[in-house]
Amino acid sequence: MAEILPIRPWRYNDGLHLNIEELTSPLFDVVSAKQRQHLYQNKLNSIHLSVPQGEQPALHAAALLQTWKQEQVLLQDPLPGIYVYYQYFRLPGSSKTYCRKGFICHIKAYDWSEQVLLRHESTMPGSVNDRIELLEQTQLNSSPTHGLYTDPDFILEPYLDEAIRSPLYETEDYQGVRDVLAVIHDRNVIKLFVNTLQARQVLLADGHHRYAGSLAYRKAMAEQNEANHTGMEAYNYHLMYLTNTEADDLRILPTHRVLQHLDMPDEEFLQKLDTYFTVTPKSDPYELNEVITGKPWAFGLYLSGNSYKLRLKPEVLPQITWDLPQEVKELDLTVLHFFVFEKILGISREEQRTYEPLTYVRNFTACISQVDAGNARLALITNEVTIEQVKRVCYSGAIMPQKSTFFYPKVISGFLFSSIKEDEFVSATAACL
Repeated sequence: MAEILPIRPWRYNDGLHLNIEELTSPLFDVVSAKQRQHLYQNKLNSIHLSVPQGEQPALHAAALLQTWKQEQVLLQDPLPGIYVYYQYFRLPGSSKTYCRKGFICHIKAYDWSEQVLLRHESTMPGSVNDRIELLEQTQLNSSPTHGLYTDPDFILEPYLDEAIRSPLYETEDYQGVRDVLAVIHDRNVIKLFVNTLQARQVLLADGHHRYAGSLAYRKAMAEQNEANHTGMEAYNYHLMYLTNTEADDLRILPTHRVLQHLDMPDEEFLQKLDTYFTVTPKSDPYELNEVITGKPWAFGLYLSGNSYKLRLKPEVLPQITWDLPQEVKELDLTVLHFFVFEKILGISREEQRTYEPLTYVRNFTACISQVDAGNARLALITNEVTIEQVKRVCYSGAIMPQKSTFFYPKVISGFLFSSIKEDEFVSATAACL
C-alpha cells in the first residue's frame, strides 16, 4: 500500500559546532508570534526556512537556503537512511514518562481517492496555498508531517531501539519534551522498513496542510511533465514521521472551544441548551475537565464566570442532519458543533470553519482565564478523541470537525530538511533500493 523511501537529508554542519537546541523551532501552525520574534533573532534558526519573513517570504527562504548550502551551514548527509525519532514527555498531573517512538522517511504523496493515505480533518485553503508556494520555491520539506501505521506485531521497534542508542542529537524543546534523533543506514534493515509499510495504509495524524501542499505540488508537476512523468520523480514524495498506532505512548489531547461573543443573554442561551442537554451547575470551573472525563457527549461550559456540566440527551442524537457516517455523528465534537453552534447559535457547518469569534485553545486553564479576563464570553471544555475513533473516521472516508485532534507532543523543525530537487533526491533512492 504505502510506498516509503529512505532520505538523504540536509542537516546543520556538525563542524560549525552549533548548538542544535538553539536551531530548532516549533511547527509553522503552532509557533506563537512571541516565539517567532525570539527565534528570528538567531540568523541560523530553522524558523527562517519554515516560517520565513518578508514581503515575499517563499522567495526569501529559497535564497537563504541556497546561501546556507553554499556557505556549508547545511550539508547533505552522504548516505541515505531511515531517521529514528523518539520523544520523551510527561503529561500534566502525572509523573509517568512516555516515549513516542517513530521514524522519518519519504512517502509518496498519494491522492486521498487512492485510499492509501487517509485523513481525518479538512484543510483551510489559505494555509495550503502558503505551503505550496514555499515548497515550489525551496523544493524543501522543512519539517515532517505525522503519519500513523498499524503494526500489532511491533516488527520495526527492535531496530528503532537499537539505533536510538547512538543519537545524532538529543535536546529539550519548547514543550519540555526530550527529542532524540538517530539514523539507520543498514541496507537490509531499510528494506525491512520499506516492505513492512508496503502492506499498510497510513493515517495522517498531523500536518494536513503541509501534506495537501505536497499533493497539490505533485499534481501540478505531473501535469507539467505529463509526457515523461513516471511517478518516481522527486516531486512525488513527501517527508513524514511515522508512528505505530498500537503503541501505548501515542497521546491525543483535547482542543477546547472559546467564543468571544454571544448574541443573546446568558439566560436565553442556557434555556436553549436545555432543549438538547442536561445542564448541571458546578461550583468550581477548574473541575470542569474532570467531571466530563470518560463520559460520551459531555462538555464543560464556563459562561460569564459561571460553570456548568452539559450532557447530551441521548434521544436527540438522531436529530443530527449533517450527511455524515454514523461513526462521525457519534463524536463528541460533532455533537457540540451541530447542537451548540448550528442549532442554538445559528452558525452553519461551513461558516464554523472560518468563524472568527470562535477560537481553539488547548490549555484548559487558559480557557477559564480568557473568560475571567473578559476576553471571551464562554468556553466549552471537551474530552480527548481516542485513537480508535480516529481510525474509525479515517476508514469511513469521512472527516472530523475542524481542530478535533491534537497529537502530543508536536514534532519539531530543524533536526533535518528533506530536498525534492531531482539531483539531491535520486541518489538517495538509487543507492539503497
